[in-house]
Amino acid sequence: MVDTRFYQNNGPFTLAEVAEICAAELVDASKAGVKVAEIAMLPVAGEGEICFFYDRKMKEAAKEMKATACVTTEDFLPLVPETVAALVAKNPQEAYRQLNMKMYAEPQPQKKIAATAVVAETAKIGAGCFIGEYAVIEDGVEIGDNCRIGHHAVIAHGCKIGNNCRIDAGAMISHTIMGNDCFIYSGAQLGNDGFGFIMGPGGHKKLPQVGRVILGNDVEVCANACIDRGALDDTVIGDGCRIDNLVQVAHNCHIGRGCVLVSQVGIAGSCQFDDFVVCAGQAGVADHIHIGAGAQVGAQGGVMRDIPAGEVVWGTPAVPIKQAMRQIAALQKLANGGKTSAK
Repeated sequence: MVDTRFYQNNGPFTLAEVAEICAAELVDASKAGVKVAEIAMLPVAGEGEICFFYDRKMKEAAKEMKATACVTTEDFLPLVPETVAALVAKNPQEAYRQLNMKMYAEPQPQKKIAATAVVAETAKIGAGCFIGEYAVIEDGVEIGDNCRIGHHAVIAHGCKIGNNCRIDAGAMISHTIMGNDCFIYSGAQLGNDGFGFIMGPGGHKKLPQVGRVILGNDVEVCANACIDRGALDDTVIGDGCRIDNLVQVAHNCHIGRGCVLVSQVGIAGSCQFDDFVVCAGQAGVADHIHIGAGAQVGAQGGVMRDIPAGEVVWGTPAVPIKQAMRQIAALQKLANGGKTSAK
């Protein structure tokens, strides 16, 4: 059960309403008036609750299903017990997302500027915004409508924030132009100095970093991730990107639309990612690398060469996945004294 201390429950909903929300078909129309008040995991869902069944791994658990209703697929429908009202959806994951958004709502703060917030006279704040306690909005900042700036967040001079953005507590935004519908989590750092030096025996001389960070629309930057501003060019994050906790994107990188960077990924300077690239956890990418559209880098992969569009790579140095698996098999064979498997 979702804890109502943190989320408001907007239920119950009739199964007719659920079917409409989920773009699903209620198999037994006589149950259209039956109500559900909670979404629950399949193994524990009970009376008055609805579950979702689209994972083959849940086939055994489905035999003991006790939920009032279940959203499933045409293929899995025969596995839903007759005692459970079934709804069939073409895309159960999207159905779950839609019902979850209707059923539960996070409490929203009042649309106000806190008394302890520091807002420069030259800053422009749009309609319907919340500015939290001890937040700092510096000179020349522009914040669009319906934005939420958390406690102790800092928006440095000259930054522009689009409409419907959320910047959580303790985030730091500088040298950044941000689109609409972006979500910046607590502790994230956008627009800091890039890591650039002239190295020499007498010490390291810092190179000026005079670029910006440009965020597209619908970008999420999660907790404690860092995106450095460009040295001369901009660092660009395309529309719809998802950047997980503790990710580092260095100066001058251009990340295309819909890219997913999982926790602890590190991308060195001046890399070019085309659209919908995925880097799994702890992957590392050397500087000036180009990764083509739809390519994927496996967890802890070390990318030292360009990757063509659509290729899946893994290992250090990262190579095509089949080659990586052959390398592992060869190492295992070597470790086993030339035998293909250990006895």
